[in-house]
Amino acid sequence: MPKAKEFRVTIENRPSALAGCCLALSKKGINILAFQSFVEQGESLARFVVDDADGALEVLRNLHANFEQDDVVTVRLAHIPGQLGHAAAALGEHHVNINYSYCGVEPGSEHPIAVFGVDQVTNAAAVLDELAAS
Repeated sequence: MPKAKEFRVTIENRPSALAGCCLALSKKGINILAFQSFVEQGESLARFVVDDADGALEVLRNLHANFEQDDVVTVRLAHIPGQLGHAAAALGEHHVNINYSYCGVEPGSEHPIAVFGVDQVTNAAAVLDELAAS
């Protein structure tokens, strides 16, 4: 799972607005694997990776949501100290800039997945594939 589609959704910063988006995805059986949300300039910005990108695209379009879809890289990490640092260092050694990152968990896995928004998706995917194989 080195490359994934990430959804970046701008949601009104008010009670239950984020819940509406997340619940609409769940009603279609779409599982959010990794998630990040924060408020910026009065709006809530949510980034997430799901197990069904095509289904999420349909749901967000039906909601008339303000969203963008981007490519990100992911890596499954052992849940031990230093793993996130090693992944970030490997990207840096290959001159890949990390713009943001967050984590999540796939169903049935004991290992977290780290999501990186980077400036070189293809290069980063190759680096993280190599890291995961070692």
